[in-house]
Amino acid sequence: MKASYINYSDTNSFSETLLAYIAKDKKLAPFVGNNPDLSGFEKQINQKKGQKTDRAVLVDALIDQYKSFEHLSPQVQNNINLLKEENTFTVTTGHQLNIFTGPLYFIFKIVSTIKLCMQLKEKFPDHNFVPVYWMATEDHDFAEINHTQLQGELIKWDTPAQAATGRMETFSMARTVKKYQRLLGLSHNSDRLAKLVEEAYLHQKNLADATRCLVNGLFGKYGLVTIDPDHRGLKTLFAPYIKEDILNRYSYQNIVRTTQALEQAGFEAQAHAREINFFYLTDTYRERIVQTPNGDFEVLHHNKFFSKEELVREIENHPERFSPNVVMRPLYQEIILPNICYIGGGAEIIYWLQLKSNFEHYQVDFPILLPRNSAIVSNEHLDYKVFRLNLTFKSLFRDTNELKREYVRIHSKHRLNLNDEWLEMEAIFERIKDRAAKIDPTLRPSTEAVKARLHKAINNLEKKFIKADKQNFEDAISQIDHMKEKFFPNGQLQERVENFGLLYVKYGDELINDLLKFFNPLDMKFTILY
Repeated sequence: MKASYINYSDTNSFSETLLAYIAKDKKLAPFVGNNPDLSGFEKQINQKKGQKTDRAVLVDALIDQYKSFEHLSPQVQNNINLLKEENTFTVTTGHQLNIFTGPLYFIFKIVSTIKLCMQLKEKFPDHNFVPVYWMATEDHDFAEINHTQLQGELIKWDTPAQAATGRMETFSMARTVKKYQRLLGLSHNSDRLAKLVEEAYLHQKNLADATRCLVNGLFGKYGLVTIDPDHRGLKTLFAPYIKEDILNRYSYQNIVRTTQALEQAGFEAQAHAREINFFYLTDTYRERIVQTPNGDFEVLHHNKFFSKEELVREIENHPERFSPNVVMRPLYQEIILPNICYIGGGAEIIYWLQLKSNFEHYQVDFPILLPRNSAIVSNEHLDYKVFRLNLTFKSLFRDTNELKREYVRIHSKHRLNLNDEWLEMEAIFERIKDRAAKIDPTLRPSTEAVKARLHKAINNLEKKFIKADKQNFEDAISQIDHMKEKFFPNGQLQERVENFGLLYVKYGDELINDLLKFFNPLDMKFTILY
């Protein structure tokens, strides 16, 4: 593969808030920590040294979660052991348990995390940096993760949702796995991926274990450590914060205040805090906790109530039953990990901006926020079409109709642009306006209105010229449509729709190697691989 890079602002695919963050907009300064550059990382490392992490509990939890792996890669084993050391820090990304990894950007997130760890180790050799994938095992939005798309075909695990998705048993996925395997075709690489997904989804007991197995099969040799936060030992570390936050509503107050400030600065908010930001979690449900008018606490829809004293005892005795929502999960993550950076998508970066004051309240270090690498992956056939039509990959981010019109203008044998004619008409109208003003000054607006209508008519006529001439470029226009659909299926970025499977079939392990080669997280540029 080769790579070229463009600014995120040139893609017309990312929010204004994310673009402002990348540009280090000063109006965002109150909502961010250290900058995502090498100077910022040096500050973050020194800052993190002052915050103690219970590394023994963390390592014990990871050993417990990996105990079923018969052949754990030495790289992962080494990184788990390194987490015992005070000079070891993590770089973390998180994501839901999308089946077969879901859209491409899942892969991009993890590669960005691994690559950043490599770069930090090179810059700060006296420290160790462990890439971590935080599995969103407690999430209950099954509809978001129960499908993926391969070669334009939807593959769906059609089964009833249950509680936290990580606890869902995968025995009913046999038909779904077979459909995915069939679409991979027959080759050495497809055989390897088919065996990997079969081992993950048909030989592991639940979706959390299946996802860990699949991710380890793809990234284990790079030392990626996968963590499941749905663990009693880890929740025990978080229990004091759960208790204090439910009883005193600090997060709600802090996040509402920060969100208002963010919006007043002209930026969008992504997440909304509730008065109580925890769910009650069992094997069969994950439901919100609310306070009743008489001061008790209710688990919604399950006729389950706690007095204040009973709730405190429940948190102390069973912290694993309390699951943080989207605004409290980051605090949980930063308490149990020696983390210096979170790598996420645009929406994630934005909701993290709403959380800084809450971290300050609990005296927990706020991590550096880094947008994940975003990319489009081309192939030889698409490369050929782009270059044969004298287009650029950057041009493909333009509106389709605008791109077609521009192509016809450039390649037409006829002069389709009426700018010269309009300039002549403008000169005529200036003389008409002068004459009208001498007769009656109130006639000038009427002259301007006639000019505006004529300008619109000229523009429409020019569009008709181009439309008529498009027939002479029918093949090229068709190819532009084909390329746009491949790079932007259903009008979305390729990475947000297509699964990585067919790319892996084509490139094998070189796919990950090439992504690591060409991704440069600290540059914060959009990558085009061709």
